[in-house]
Amino acid sequence: MGDDKGSFLRNLVGSRKSDVTLAAILSLEDKQKVELAIRTAEDASGGRLRVLAVDDSPFSRKLLEHALQGQPYEVAFAKDGREALASIAEFRPNILITDWMLPDLSGPELCQKVRSESNSRYIYVILVTSNVEKESIVEGLAAGADDYLTKPFHQKELVARVGVGRRIVEMHREIEEKNELLEAAARMDFLTGLPNRRAVEEYAAKQLGGAIRHGYPFWVILADLNKFKAVNDQYGHLAGDEVLKRFAGILKKNTRTSDICGRLGGDEFILVVTHVPVGHITSLAERLGSTFTIEEFTFEGQNVQMTASFGVGGFEHPDRPEFRHLLARADSALYEAKTNGRVRVNSK
Repeated sequence: MGDDKGSFLRNLVGSRKSDVTLAAILSLEDKQKVELAIRTAEDASGGRLRVLAVDDSPFSRKLLEHALQGQPYEVAFAKDGREALASIAEFRPNILITDWMLPDLSGPELCQKVRSESNSRYIYVILVTSNVEKESIVEGLAAGADDYLTKPFHQKELVARVGVGRRIVEMHREIEEKNELLEAAARMDFLTGLPNRRAVEEYAAKQLGGAIRHGYPFWVILADLNKFKAVNDQYGHLAGDEVLKRFAGILKKNTRTSDICGRLGGDEFILVVTHVPVGHITSLAERLGSTFTIEEFTFEGQNVQMTASFGVGGFEHPDRPEFRHLLARADSALYEAKTNGRVRVNSK
């Protein structure tokens, strides 16, 4: 199960440079989140959970090591809070077992730091203490500990409490994976596999900011499939879906990894292109149109030829438009193209 989820996420992010997939529309933060989901999915498929034990006493560390020996965990040790924080960053433990009394930090203080700094993933914290007073236990739990264990502890009790932590960590993993899949799905058009309108607009807004700051050209190409409704009405929606997917494939194949293409809805598609002059954009749109025109469609034994119209909206320095303005320019040019034919460009 975990391996399937990891594979699906990797396919979603994309591995071939020639593919314009969801990777093109994810921000750096989004990509880091997806990579986290990939790692957790792969860990769940066979990797051992990592346990970090923190105690300044060599004897206590040895007891913890002995108790966890033979268990399905990868165990590391730290002797104070500073070492523990460094190890959390490098070792990336799933479960933290910490003594209450450390040379530099108290156990609750370490818990607070873990909770404030480890916001990208959940670490299950077990606080070990010789203090059995309820006020102290409440203090530790309020600081962020998930469980506590009193000294001297029984070996089987420690293993059992770590086992509880393992189950909680695995539930958090499931939630993280599902959230990442939902987040990715919210930006994809499932019929064509292209980014949807939300994804394109988010990506384009960021690219447009860079184009305005650095003065490079920015173009929006809108494409509309001519007489698409007639195909749906005469041959059915499955035929229409086939047309949409074939055009999406042509669009994807002709989109650079630095640009983005997507489906806005219905039979309308979009391509955002940067760093090229207007002549290149016109040639690109004409090439897309001619490639689609020679595409062979056969429905109910009849050969059907499809065509597309293209409108281009864009700007070149020193114009400072918003993305909605460029969409409006492209939409106006598209209307003119559907009326008069050929590719129309509107850069004002």
